[in-house]
Amino acid sequence: MDITTIGGIVIGFAALITGFVMEGGHVTGLLGPSAAIIVLGGTIGATVCSFSMPELRTVPAALKTALSKKLPDELEMIELIVQLAERARREGLLYLENHLDQVPHLFLRKGLQLVIDGTEPELVRNIMETEIYSVHERHQTSISIFEAAGGYAPTMGIIGTVMGLVHVLSNLTEPERLGPSIALAFIATLYGVSTANLLWLPIATKLKNLSKKETRLMELMLEGVLSLQAGNNPILIRERLTAFLKPGRRPVGEAESEAEEGYEKAAS
Repeated sequence: MDITTIGGIVIGFAALITGFVMEGGHVTGLLGPSAAIIVLGGTIGATVCSFSMPELRTVPAALKTALSKKLPDELEMIELIVQLAERARREGLLYLENHLDQVPHLFLRKGLQLVIDGTEPELVRNIMETEIYSVHERHQTSISIFEAAGGYAPTMGIIGTVMGLVHVLSNLTEPERLGPSIALAFIATLYGVSTANLLWLPIATKLKNLSKKETRLMELMLEGVLSLQAGNNPILIRERLTAFLKPGRRPVGEAESEAEEGYEKAAS
């Protein structure tokens, strides 16, 4: 379970409720079943209308991804590829074939299988790049669904508020009920804006971030497989794959050399 997703949503809603109570409000004043039905029902209906059923079936998996997906560590993946390259240089591709089932990541396994089968490097690149593109497109579908929900929710909130105000204006004969009725009408806007900015859009952003990280990891594996197939020195493979890492995650020596280069450029 990724605590940042659940924790962020809980903190966001808790902050809104706490601020409301500190201003003298009561939690029960935020309850509006009819507003919730209008906003949530309208948002879900509009979103369902916008996508096909096969696309909507990806929502449960996308939610599970946002809540619990943990990607392999990039440094560990680099070390795994380097180790495989070292053994392949010493013992040949037969070692890879015998230990292929021990490779934890399916995409890396596919790439190594292509190498074992004697596939041309250019074809290996094309096949693996196509796989990366397909994964990216599948991710984009799920992201688009949550972004669409985030766009519809505030509008549904406004619609709910307008409907509430229509009801209020049709009962002007009871002035003592105007204040509570108007407050209840604006609950719909609150629901729409808060769910959009604390639920739907953050989940979409989380999925987008995970997709970007997974794509970069797959590109790292692609370059590692091609380097292994070319028979490059494991030390050079490590250096090549380290370029995919952010400066703060690179080995200390490399980070220091980059800092020195930056200092020299600034000085010149």
